Order: sequence, then C-alpha cells, then structure tokens
Amino acid sequence: MLGGPLGAMFGAAFGHNFDQGMNRLGGGAFVGDIERIQTAFFTATFGTMGYIAKSDGQVSRNEIFVAEDVMRQMRLDARQKQVAQRLFNEGKKPDFPFRDVLQQFRVECHRRRNLLQMFLEIQVAMALSDGTLDPGESRILQEAADILGFSEAEYRGILERMQAQRHVHSQQQAGMSLDDAYQLLGVDRHASDQEVKKAYRRQMNQHHPDKLVSKGLPEEMMELANKKVQDIRNAYDTVTASRKS
Repeated sequence: MLGGPLGAMFGAAFGHNFDQGMNRLGGGAFVGDIERIQTAFFTATFGTMGYIAKSDGQVSRNEIFVAEDVMRQMRLDARQKQVAQRLFNEGKKPDFPFRDVLQQFRVECHRRRNLLQMFLEIQVAMALSDGTLDPGESRILQEAADILGFSEAEYRGILERMQAQRHVHSQQQAGMSLDDAYQLLGVDRHASDQEVKKAYRRQMNQHHPDKLVSKGLPEEMMELANKKVQDIRNAYDTVTASRKS
C-alpha cells in the first residue's frame, strides 16, 4: 500500500469508502509499480494544486477553473472527481506537508523525469491561471522544482514555455505568434534550423503521451499530454514556415 503523506492524503480523500477502491485509483492502484505511480501522480497533483491556489490567501475563480479543467480533460467520473476535489481541499489546509509530499512523489516516480516535468508544468499552469505569478507562488514553484531535481535554468525554461502556452490559448483566434512559437520550443530566433529541429524533437520526446503513460502518467491525463504535443507541433510548423518565407 502507498504509505507516507501521499497514502495519508489518499486515504483522507476516500474517507469511509477507502477500502472500496476507485478503479485504478483505488484498491487496485497498489497492485503494480505503474499503478502505484499513477496513484501517487494523481494524489500529488491535486493536493499540490490546492496548496498553490491557497498560497496567496484565497482561491480565485480562475484557479478553481484550472483545477476543474484538469478534471474535465481527465474525464473523471463523479466518484473520481469527488476524490480529486477532496485532494485539492487537503492541499488548502494550513498543515499540508508540501515538502514531504513532493519528496515522496519523486521517490515513487523513481526519478522518471518526464513525469516529474509534466507534474511541474501542471502546477505552473495553476499558478499562472490568473495571469500573474505572485511572490508566494514563485517561491513554491522554485522549491518544487528543486525538490524534484530541476535546476534553476531548467525551471526557468519550463516557466517560460508555460507562459507562452498560456498566451497562445488566450489568443486562440489570433493564432500562434512567432515569439510564442520560439518560446514554446525553448529556442530563440537566432537558433539554427538544426537547433530548432533538435529542440522540437526533445519537446516531443518529453511529452509523448504513450511514453508518459508507460512511465506512470494516469491514462486519464492523456488529453493533457495530447494538447501539449499539438502545441509543440504548431510551434514547430510556425517557426519552419516563417523561415521558408
């Protein structure tokens, strides 16, 4: 059984129905290694989202929308959504063991870097949901990146790409700008064609849905990964098209 702070959170979210399980996210989640990782990812994701949302003293409507949007994209049934909401509320509590949760999560993931990055990107999206990154949220994200094993430069790269992705989604009718495309790929306008292609392939490899699921990403989060892959493809197409004109 998943013990430690993640196990305690998961049990609290289930309450008296804990022993009944919840598909893979219930009793059966403790059978194999991948299922255990999926449970840890699910638990840590929603708990930490609640922690970040509450970090500035109050949970905004945008932050609630982001959490609900993640649940929607995961196509959670009523019971799974209830558990996710309870985990989110666990994260809002003053005594939420943030560092302990992330340290256990990293161990449970066996340092699967792609999974850890996907988790961090979801948390960055939560922090950016209101369009700004306040000092408290910035501190939490930097601390999370450090606990999960990302350098300052790697964290900054993730933050910049997520800022570009948010801008793209907020300007859907206008299409993807060339600046956003470069930022999503993690290169600048002076990069060579070879460097652009290398960055594109690296981003695709890091976010490939099948690879992420095989490493322990809950299958319900496949749509989140697919959306990221589509954004990366669009960014690459935008950059390459601009260089041919």
